[in-house]
Amino acid sequence: MDRESTLEKGGVSRRALLAGAATGLTVATSGCIRQVRSVVNRDTVNHLSVSIATVPADGDRESVQIANLLADNLEAVGIDATVNLLAEEEFLRTILVNHDFDLYVGRHPGGIDPDFLYETLHSVYADEPGWQNPFGFTSMTFDDLLERQRVLEGDRRREVIERIADSVAAEQPFVPVCAPDENRLVREDQFGDWDDHLATRLGYLGLEPIDGSEELHGIITDVRPTQNLNPLSVEYRNRGTIVNLVYDSLGTVDGDDVRPWLATSWEWNGSAATVTIRDDVEWHDGEALTAADVRFTYRLLEDTSLGNSDVPAPSPRYRGPASIVDPNSIEVHDERTLTIPMTGTQSVRERAFTVPILPKHVWTDRTDDANLPGLPVGRGTTTAVVAENVPPVGSGPFQFADRTDRESILLERFDEHFSRAADELPEATVETFRVAVHPGSPSAIEAIENGNADVTISTLEAYSVDEVTESESVRLLESSSQTFYHVGFNVRNAPFSNPYFRRVVARLLDKERIVEELFGGHASPVATPLAGEWVPDHLEWDGDDPSVPFFGADGQLDESAARTAFEEVGFRYDEDGKLLARN
Repeated sequence: MDRESTLEKGGVSRRALLAGAATGLTVATSGCIRQVRSVVNRDTVNHLSVSIATVPADGDRESVQIANLLADNLEAVGIDATVNLLAEEEFLRTILVNHDFDLYVGRHPGGIDPDFLYETLHSVYADEPGWQNPFGFTSMTFDDLLERQRVLEGDRRREVIERIADSVAAEQPFVPVCAPDENRLVREDQFGDWDDHLATRLGYLGLEPIDGSEELHGIITDVRPTQNLNPLSVEYRNRGTIVNLVYDSLGTVDGDDVRPWLATSWEWNGSAATVTIRDDVEWHDGEALTAADVRFTYRLLEDTSLGNSDVPAPSPRYRGPASIVDPNSIEVHDERTLTIPMTGTQSVRERAFTVPILPKHVWTDRTDDANLPGLPVGRGTTTAVVAENVPPVGSGPFQFADRTDRESILLERFDEHFSRAADELPEATVETFRVAVHPGSPSAIEAIENGNADVTISTLEAYSVDEVTESESVRLLESSSQTFYHVGFNVRNAPFSNPYFRRVVARLLDKERIVEELFGGHASPVATPLAGEWVPDHLEWDGDDPSVPFFGADGQLDESAARTAFEEVGFRYDEDGKLLARN
């Protein structure tokens, strides 16, 4: 079987791959790919050896298990593979900031609109820190598709997004594995009116206290929010639920929509939005929040040095949604109104309203170059990106009161918050919100069942969901998931710069069996990072990946088929069955 027929069996022809999105591929061989040189013959080609980065089991058991499974299957087909366990913040810094990896396994934040793929894969972000293109993927053809979907609507946009999905499936810059169920546990004897918005601020507002309950008790299984409350820190932020209760945004995510929050409304005049901010909004320190703070926020997200550095320093978070705004063209009319010019269609533009608005009088002093004693800091890194931001000064429905490092955070209701006087908005109904850190999901479940807490803010790990015992007082809430588990490739370096190599590696994973055995069925295997109505019919999951089907069946790898596939895309084995690093 020749190389082209092998690719066609995997769902795409060589011709289609090259025509679709293969332009602009990097071919560098520097980086962290380790090569084991023969001491017998200096001309012998080196064996390929790779490292798979992920977090420890107490941070994400499923990620470790996927990484171990992938390492075992790589070893089985002649590639030396090791799993490198890193603490969560070190993992994110290594992958998203330093780009110092071969492969990694983790959870991608995803998004409510397919436009999240713009920052995920556009070439302009290939060297920036953050979730924007950590893979270093570059393709002018692909960039054109990403840009076109931002300006099209209806069926025309859907057609372009389908082409994007096909290109991702063909190129495999990362391998989407599965979308986990988002399960949280709540008690209903202290508070009523729980809903499935617990991934957003709305889930913790508008609760109905029972018997006069004045304190809400939440549980997280991640210590990082007790150590750092900087909304721009990519190492310490995932969903950022606590940050979203401390900071307001112009709009808030409500299901698949964005509705006004800090803004009373926005009116469109072409591609520009005239935004009206609510009356008499204050920061937690008593300063007035004005339209100037909004303009400042978008300027800071574009360049956290505000033009004072030789090297622009874009924010590693919120960069994608904010990128459709031209901050230098924002026109402030008065303290409550401003016009924000944007690019793209309305559904894409509204993503820009979800970024946290930051106080100019606090963050202006954080635009200088960062200085962290004992730690290397990249050129262009500002204090705004690395500051702990404790105590945070926001304008949200809760304000920071206290913390104990690695143990807890205490928030207090901000009685001057606009939601207290706006009948159409849910408000904080408790005096205090105490958030405690637990070591894992079993401990969190026990605390809820024993009545020592009211809600698990962190999602329950898949292996623990079946341990829950629901009752009249304890209920399991499932939310739709935006996130997905994935294997990321550093395509800056060979051999991961080769899309044919990536496709073969992708076929070493039996996603169906991963969901059944590692997630206990509490996830859905996926062939595309898109979700819901945006998944093209031909990429819907139907028992196997339609683009990169697993080599084998029922979790048993067909080693011979995988080795043949590597050879057919130009790689070679030595007499000991080891894959050679040079082809």
